[in-house]
Amino acid sequence: MRLSGAISSEDEEEKEKQANSHICPSSLNVDYKVVVGYALTSKKKKSFLQPKLEGLARNKGILFVAIDLSKPLADQGPFNVVLHKISGKEWFEIIEDYQRKHPEVAVVDPPDAIEHLLDRQSMLQDVADLNMHGCYGTVGVPKQLVIREDSQSIPCEVAEAGLSLPLVAKPLVVDGSPKSHELFLAYDRYSLVELGPPLVLQEFVNHGGVLFKVYIIGDSIKVVRRFSLPNISRRELSKVTGVFPFPRVSSAASSAEDADLDPGVAELPPRPLLEKLAKELRHRLGLQLFNIDLIREQANRDMYFVIDINYFPGYGKLPGYEHMFTDFLLSVSKSEGRTGTMGSKFQLYMQY
Repeated sequence: MRLSGAISSEDEEEKEKQANSHICPSSLNVDYKVVVGYALTSKKKKSFLQPKLEGLARNKGILFVAIDLSKPLADQGPFNVVLHKISGKEWFEIIEDYQRKHPEVAVVDPPDAIEHLLDRQSMLQDVADLNMHGCYGTVGVPKQLVIREDSQSIPCEVAEAGLSLPLVAKPLVVDGSPKSHELFLAYDRYSLVELGPPLVLQEFVNHGGVLFKVYIIGDSIKVVRRFSLPNISRRELSKVTGVFPFPRVSSAASSAEDADLDPGVAELPPRPLLEKLAKELRHRLGLQLFNIDLIREQANRDMYFVIDINYFPGYGKLPGYEHMFTDFLLSVSKSEGRTGTMGSKFQLYMQY
């Protein structure tokens, strides 16, 4: 099967680059341990496949080879690992078919597992079902409500659900588009009629203006701080009305690593809690590459909330990510197990 109109290169130059980079490993006079076929969007390729990653990979015997989307995947390779982040039903069918016919190849990650994170309701259900008590803290999800249609009914539905203001409004579907990352803060429920369903409404939790991004790469995790929305007082809530957009907090520009923060706010979540959370979610989600947006409740320092989970996030922003990723590729290529079964001990990379 070939991939047709659903996916296309941004321009002819990108097509040429992909064609030129598709090199048959057997034609190279280099003994590579692992050949990684990758299918990434131009944006993801630029941010992730940086020279420092490719250089370290070569030193470890890892070769990255671009998958030509205009040709049948079965005619390419051979690969030890297939790494992909391409959206669309047609691509998912291709990669699932390839996975069935080539069980010896590690596909990172299975399309059916990725699809689980494309809906903000289903992505957090696995967190809600976790038993994370007694592990240096408790992890849950904010109280939330899904609105699939009829924005005029939102005020009544919010009242019936007993949600407390303010509310964070997020698109229900996560498809990688800029729109799917548009976030709004609603100070009163009547203003929510201005937003278009389908969407998710989450209770806002005061968390000191700092968010912890927990990056998972196989059995390794790395935690960084990001600035987030400041606490909202009852006085402010009583005076402000309306719905306001707020920027994404995942960009490197919003890093809080070097900020002069209150120690109580800046302190990273306990290691045992992070290890257990990452391990449990990796198993439940069936994914190797994702990150967790985690906040600590200001009023209860032992209470943490997962507010989002993202597949194959911007690892290129993390110092030292190339070491974690190349180790992961070597591990996954040698494992006979598949997603969620490789290794039980986590390496924790803390970013201070």
